[in-house]
Amino acid sequence: MSPPLRDKRNQEVLWNGLRQGLVSTVATDHAPFDFKKQKPMGRADFTKIPNGIPALEDRMTVLWTRGVGEGRLDLHQFVDAGSTQAAKLFGLFPRKGTIAVGSDADLVVWDPKYRGKISVRKQHMNVDYNPFEGWPITGRPHVVTVRGAVAARDGKFVGTVGRGKLVRREPTHFE
Repeated sequence: MSPPLRDKRNQEVLWNGLRQGLVSTVATDHAPFDFKKQKPMGRADFTKIPNGIPALEDRMTVLWTRGVGEGRLDLHQFVDAGSTQAAKLFGLFPRKGTIAVGSDADLVVWDPKYRGKISVRKQHMNVDYNPFEGWPITGRPHVVTVRGAVAARDGKFVGTVGRGKLVRREPTHFE
């Protein structure tokens, strides 16, 4: 994956960067390649190993658990790093990344009391492993709305298939 995992001594530096606003957002190079079938393509030539890990589904629960749950981030920093700054970086703010008149009604109601474990058996990603397998989590999305309609509740999709909408954006980093 890119960048590669960091050892423990680098982790607090990254948390400090998030707290201080030096690191704008938390993202993933989500690439759900099967570990048993696709990752071995590079066994004889490492340049053929499919890059990335399946991490999109668990990104926010891990950020909450390790950030807010362990006192490294407050609620406002969690929302800023997980939503607001990404919307700004991609030129989608204020349509996305804030609750305001004229913004899309895409909301997450978070359940901070939820307790569980990350498991490949419970994931929605169509991939044969989870890099966070067995990690305990605190908190998860309770209700997710997309354009004002409930799309997910307590880890289950309850929305309408095909209701999603592509949001076109213009590049913002070349100006």
